[in-house]
Amino acid sequence: MTSPRKLAGLVFLATLAQVPLAAASPGSAHIGKTLPVLWVGLFAAMLLSIAILPLLSEKWWHPNRNKLLLSAVLGLPALVLFATLDLRVVLHTAQEYVSFIVLLTALFVISGGILIRTDRPATPVFNTSMLGLGAILASFMGTTGAAMLLIRPLLESNQERTRVVHTVLFFIFLVANIGGCLTPLGDPPLFMGYLKGVPFGWTLGLWKEWAATVALLLVVYFLLDSFLHAREPGEARQKDQTQVTPVRIQGGALNFPLLLGVLLSVAFLHNAPFPIRELILVALSYVSWRATPRAIREGNKFSFHPILEVAALFAGIFATMIPAIQILEARGAELGISSPMGFFWSAGTLSSFLDNAPTYVVFFSLAKAVGIPLGGAQVASTGVDAQNLVGISLGAVFMGAMTYIGNAPNFMVKSIAEERKLAMPSFFGYMLWTVGILLPIFALVSWIFLR
Repeated sequence: MTSPRKLAGLVFLATLAQVPLAAASPGSAHIGKTLPVLWVGLFAAMLLSIAILPLLSEKWWHPNRNKLLLSAVLGLPALVLFATLDLRVVLHTAQEYVSFIVLLTALFVISGGILIRTDRPATPVFNTSMLGLGAILASFMGTTGAAMLLIRPLLESNQERTRVVHTVLFFIFLVANIGGCLTPLGDPPLFMGYLKGVPFGWTLGLWKEWAATVALLLVVYFLLDSFLHAREPGEARQKDQTQVTPVRIQGGALNFPLLLGVLLSVAFLHNAPFPIRELILVALSYVSWRATPRAIREGNKFSFHPILEVAALFAGIFATMIPAIQILEARGAELGISSPMGFFWSAGTLSSFLDNAPTYVVFFSLAKAVGIPLGGAQVASTGVDAQNLVGISLGAVFMGAMTYIGNAPNFMVKSIAEERKLAMPSFFGYMLWTVGILLPIFALVSWIFLR
């Protein structure tokens, strides 16, 4: 017999299936013009809570039930309001939330079934190559998947060295953030754009900006790591050269094809009725979970806590975004942001301190309100100018690296490094690195490509 919970879930999915996902937000034309701006405060409170509460009370913040409580307190007023004004808006948002969480879960579960063990000599060439590989993989298996796949073998190879923190920081820059800008799989902001009608292959057109930024960072890292490697104690370098184990990959024969299945599902099932694509992704995740030996996941210290944390927080983010997006779509042009450079730095600044996925959605709606400038070209039928969307995409993805709270994998990588007894920089200590290294590179890249 079907349980009440399963039956409720089936009814929920069946209801969502009646809402066309790619359609414009249903109520924006009239609701956003009359809705008081104070309703944006729910969205601001949600994002500020995510930024501040872990610093004020880490113990209270850690359980996912408290994050879900925060989402309920701030999200329910918006849901109740729009359930009375236009229920289609709520169902449309719920459908996007389900698609978003299902994709992240698929990438998280399947990549967690691949265990890479190695201890190679941690030379500047090896470390730079690992960062470059991660920057490439991030676009095709997600920044979370690539980061979780590669951070442990990178740390194992560097365990004999005494200076490792800089390598972890550049790993966050390149693998957990910037590397993921080439496909909607790469970083959550781009998947949100995909859900709103941006073609799957559109982000591949960002390859020049991606290549320039990645290349500059790899050069800076190689020079810094070469300088520090030359100053390693002789005993540490000798251990690093002699204590070597070959690369061993476990779980790849099963899970790499499953990751390819995720890529193909997202790329070719965009127009499939909801929830066909989502059910396929759930099936791929289930196969990975059931067929991957438990020892592999134990070797990866796999747990569902990180993805449940994302699900709990984004429930509140998606709910509180509803009034903010409606208002922006109706009145966003009044803010005066209209150039690709302006969108890059505005979206990027917020992405640095708030989560970059909802920031992308807000500025996507703002760009839609601005419209297409004279001589511009819109992206598909989104109503968003192509160059403005380039600025938004790069700002949201790149500048998620500016702080620990800019993107979910940042804290995951930090936690794993601290498990290895590395003294990672504080919140503001990390920002000293990003302001000194990332900001000049971002300024140069934006000047070259977004003028």
